[in-house]
Amino acid sequence: MSDLLTLTPEGLYCPEAGVHIDPVRPVEKAVITHGHADHARSGHGAVLATRQTLDIMAIRYGENFCGAAQAIHYGETLKLRGVDISLHPAGHVLGSAQILLSSAGRRTVVSGDYKRQTDPTCAPFEVVPCDTFVTEATFGLPVFRHPPAQQEIAKLLLSLEVFPEQTHLVGAYALGKAQRVLAELRATGYSKTIYMHGALERLTAYYQSQGIDLGDVEPVGQRGKELAGEIVLCPPGQLSDRWSRRFGDPVAAMASGWMRVRARARQRGAELPLILSDHADWDDLCRTILETGAEQIWVTHGAEEALVHWCELNGRNARPLNMIGYDDGEDADVARAAQG
Repeated sequence: MSDLLTLTPEGLYCPEAGVHIDPVRPVEKAVITHGHADHARSGHGAVLATRQTLDIMAIRYGENFCGAAQAIHYGETLKLRGVDISLHPAGHVLGSAQILLSSAGRRTVVSGDYKRQTDPTCAPFEVVPCDTFVTEATFGLPVFRHPPAQQEIAKLLLSLEVFPEQTHLVGAYALGKAQRVLAELRATGYSKTIYMHGALERLTAYYQSQGIDLGDVEPVGQRGKELAGEIVLCPPGQLSDRWSRRFGDPVAAMASGWMRVRARARQRGAELPLILSDHADWDDLCRTILETGAEQIWVTHGAEEALVHWCELNGRNARPLNMIGYDDGEDADVARAAQG
């Protein structure tokens, strides 16, 4: 067991500091790892996070999303009731952070959601040595091994060449994935205007305001069949919605780590599944656990039992947290995008 963390109905809690991490319901004090809706909720008394996460929460929930907000830089340390709290890059989305709690030589890291693949839209993951490591397990099964992002983007560009008369709709959720698809396309040299559904506009504009070059991006507006041969980004739910019919007979693509599962691709209506994830795959989950040096591993939101079993086989004490209220970030964010 960790000396610094315990599990409460609200989620992970550090009694010594009197603060919750990514609580699932309103609390007095919260540290937030990143802006996805299953981790960042409104209504807390005070919130500590990176400046970008606070900005994203304000965009999504309004300026009064909490009683008081305090920004902290990566690597900066804040002392709270004798516990040193610092934030370190998680590589998940813009502003995402791991939370390091340190006190009397004890070090506990709550990773939030993270990935190890290179992403041009956010700071890369940083390994933080610790005694206890709280890891996600969204893709915590050996079947999940994510291909290079460039390989998946090449599939999209090839489809554009083969079907130049069709609009290519790419389902990508509003925070992180849509902007990463844009950036990965630009990295290949694709310079044409890319169009997007209105639900993706505000967060994309925020990424651009942070100096991330996403090229020429325009809202779809009232356009339809005249976008034949173009790329249009939209929330995943719009792929099978009547909104998509304006484009005639579009090619429906979906960017998600879940596209490894054919049944999930069919469920999303994706003719062109793009395995592009903002979460660590099986190999990177295992590698990260070893690299932290942690002897105590807590596993949350995902295929917990498989990763716990792997930890035990590799000499780590591990436990599943079985926390309710977290998912891969996608479904919660799709629902929020649909609400505008």
